[in-house]
Amino acid sequence: MSGFLEELLGEKLVTGGGEEVDVHSLSARGISLLGLYFGCSLSAPCAQLSASLAAFYGRLRGDAAAGPGAGAGPGPGAGAAAEPEPRRRLEIVFVSSDQDQRQWQDFVRDMPWLALPYKEKHRKLKLWNKYRISNIPSLIFLDATTGKVVCRNGLLVIRDDPEGLEFPWGPKPFREVIAGPLLRNNGQSLESSSLEGSHVGVYFSAHWCPPCRSLTRVLVESYRKIKEAGQKFEIIFVSADRSEDSFKQYFSEMPWLAVPYTDEARRSRLNRLYGIQGIPTLIVLDPQGEVITRQGRVEVLNDEDCREFPWHPKPVLELSDSNAVQLNEGPCLVLFVDSEDDGESEAAKQLIQPIAEKIIAKYKAKEEEAPLLFFVAGELVRAPCSFHTVSGSQERRRQPDTLSQHPFITSSVASSAKPCWSPCRQLKSPGSAAVEWREQSRMT
Repeated sequence: MSGFLEELLGEKLVTGGGEEVDVHSLSARGISLLGLYFGCSLSAPCAQLSASLAAFYGRLRGDAAAGPGAGAGPGPGAGAAAEPEPRRRLEIVFVSSDQDQRQWQDFVRDMPWLALPYKEKHRKLKLWNKYRISNIPSLIFLDATTGKVVCRNGLLVIRDDPEGLEFPWGPKPFREVIAGPLLRNNGQSLESSSLEGSHVGVYFSAHWCPPCRSLTRVLVESYRKIKEAGQKFEIIFVSADRSEDSFKQYFSEMPWLAVPYTDEARRSRLNRLYGIQGIPTLIVLDPQGEVITRQGRVEVLNDEDCREFPWHPKPVLELSDSNAVQLNEGPCLVLFVDSEDDGESEAAKQLIQPIAEKIIAKYKAKEEEAPLLFFVAGELVRAPCSFHTVSGSQERRRQPDTLSQHPFITSSVASSAKPCWSPCRQLKSPGSAAVEWREQSRMT
């Protein structure tokens, strides 16, 4: 275990009081679950989360007080400890995007958990990229032995399970999470067992969100075409609406099923299962309940005739207005081709496809997402600023002050009503193409 943790976190962490803690000591303490808390001292939501997370952390670990340094590590000369209670096997590490060391110190001082040292800027950036953190605060839980992601939306864990009764919050099968009645907009109720043998789209959306309403109109047509083609396909609407009346109004436009609005627990569990951080999001599942793609939104917009349903991911994509939103999700390699000739684009795609396939296969074998997305583009594509973040029961547009806190990243920021293109570094390659390595730049 210590090998994985040291590779991920380095050799040293620090307490709120500034004391160094050896990462390998986490193994000696029997830590089985690691929480990575991504945040920044300048963010008001992060300050709010820190307060509630400190109380949560103290309750789970059984600390008498969740004050600075409580439970952050064994004291000097501590001998072999007795086997810890299961919930005491949790440790949290703060991964900051602060650019000012004094502000970072002031913020970390009140934390009862550990933090990556301020100077570890490159390691912080690697963690932001590895886990594709798109907004702050974010809290993810990892298995401390294998490194696998256990839960991508720890904020909902704190809200839904404040006593930690469901620890360690591991993912459950879709069939188990979705179990229960589902509704049609005419009031008819069906059991979730009716989904057996079907591909399923899990649609996270809300009426108050303009991009959601736009996607819903397209998705209705896609749903109709897929059903008319004889495919077994169903969509489950998981609402993020602010009221039941709003839910009913929006759901009246949809020909598919929905989780009842009153079943908030099940809606929250689905959000936790798929780590939903923004809407609209369409997750497409195979008949066994396994994820085919998390990019259903992009696929629906790119494939109006649904010829490629159920949209298995491609190693290399052609960059377009509809899929440019994926540039927000992590490091991307974009091969620009000067010519508008389709043959040139195809040749460029064949050039990088073997590299893409090799990287994807390597990480698939480890049951991890590939750390890099691959695109071919004939020209710059501008993507509309049309993504809303969802944290707990609150919805908001991504704000420039949040995204600008991403460590070491410079982004161009536009008003929410205008498109924008984030800057990047270009590495010119021989011939007519330029390879663009886009290190987590953001569109807002």
